[in-house]
Amino acid sequence: MYSNIKKYCDELTSDFDIITSERKEILHKLSNYIQTKIDLKSEIKLVYVCTHNSRRSHFGQIWASVAASFYSIENVTTFSGGTEATAFNINAINSLKRTGFLITDDNSLTNPKYKVCFSDTEYSTCFSKVYDDKENPVNSFAAIMTCSDAEQNCPFIPGVELRIGTTYNDPKEFDNTSLQDSKYDERSQQIALETLYVFSKLKVC
Repeated sequence: MYSNIKKYCDELTSDFDIITSERKEILHKLSNYIQTKIDLKSEIKLVYVCTHNSRRSHFGQIWASVAASFYSIENVTTFSGGTEATAFNINAINSLKRTGFLITDDNSLTNPKYKVCFSDTEYSTCFSKVYDDKENPVNSFAAIMTCSDAEQNCPFIPGVELRIGTTYNDPKEFDNTSLQDSKYDERSQQIALETLYVFSKLKVC
């Protein structure tokens, strides 16, 4: 793992106490799901869902991959999707770059596919798509709803084993304002913190 991302994660692990007990109760449901998969030696598939699959769901997908690596949890694959496809938002991409991720794209004019690297060998592939896109799993996965709109407008997700709502405020509200970068960084950090907390609860025999 790149040293600046590892340092970022190390620092966040000392802040778990700022997560409220109510929030931890929700996060424990995801930890318990993953722990069951570990105990069964089954593949762990996590799909992060938000309306446009452009900001918060990509943060979830990426930070879950980082957290799995940080805590040496194997057999984890992370995905994201939305109720409609748009594009991975440039402000979210730039926030991740400020944290230390190396990000390249395939030069597509619309909805590029991005390679988001957090080590020389570890990365997430990110592009906007609907939650039931062919590149996402069709069964035996957890769906983590990162926005209230998707939570309300996805009453049924086929093949899901666990569905939980870990909704986050949308940094899009601050686009083209003086607070834009700080709000994207704040949201990315919140999602990183909570995702690290989820993986910190796991035990591997």
